[in-house]
Amino acid sequence: MKQLRNQRRQSASPQRYGQSYNGTQEFTCLHCGHFVGFAPEIAGVQNRNHCPYCLWSRHLDWRTPGDRLSNCQAGMRPVGLTTRRSRNKYARERDGELMIVHRCTGCGVLVLNRIAADDWAEAILELFERSASDQALAAELAASEVVLLGANEAALLSRRLFGGVIRAG
Repeated sequence: MKQLRNQRRQSASPQRYGQSYNGTQEFTCLHCGHFVGFAPEIAGVQNRNHCPYCLWSRHLDWRTPGDRLSNCQAGMRPVGLTTRRSRNKYARERDGELMIVHRCTGCGVLVLNRIAADDWAEAILELFERSASDQALAAELAASEVVLLGANEAALLSRRLFGGVIRAG
């Protein structure tokens, strides 16, 4: 029996280049062992790519977010926070979306990941405190055109996480 062209496409594997993986994105964190469920309505992102408890990730994506085609599969350590440039050409440098910078422990690649709505704020603050004063890391990442949030940007982080309320440390 001959298949129609559209039927062949629908039966093709969702793991092909350029397509998002639409299966379950629940996982057990490689680093802390927590089970991570996934509901896009709660997380505010379409592809869960890191643990909301410890912020560690796994090197899954190769070319596009959600493609799940990387051969590396190693753990990705959160090394700092940055902002993605806004598409508004008149925006200031730090007006973009808050991002976690991950470095793969296997191949060393740097990846920027969106902070999800259900990420623990305490884990994000701890990451900021560890990385904000690390001048060697900041210089290394600047060579890759990634500018970490610095210690003088704590108020920006607080506004992004808590809606303008400045937390006492």
